[in-house]
Amino acid sequence: QVQLVESGGGLVQAGGSLRLSCESDGIVLSFYTMGWYRQAPGEQRELVATISSGGDTNYAGSVKGRFTISRDNGKNTVYLQMNSLKPEDTAVYFCNAAYRREYWGQGTQVTVSS
Repeated sequence: QVQLVESGGGLVQAGGSLRLSCESDGIVLSFYTMGWYRQAPGEQRELVATISSGGDTNYAGSVKGRFTISRDNGKNTVYLQMNSLKPEDTAVYFCNAAYRREYWGQGTQVTVSS
């Protein structure tokens, strides 16, 4: 059974940083377009960032310049480096893998205090 496992969430003060990781047990992530999404309470899930198998990246306007998505194919891991965090970044962050099929992780909570 394929699993995507996120880690690295937590509580941080505004202006701080966190790095999220997404690892897989069962698929080779280098073949997949990987994405980070987030969902705040009462809100719809929204795209944060994506990285293609070739390394092309795309960011939501609200995080551009503050967040960086990257991948380490040797470790079969995708990262989301989040800097200059704001209270409005508070959400559950989900990892997504898309190729011929789509997979989602269970999510990791990020809370930014003001």
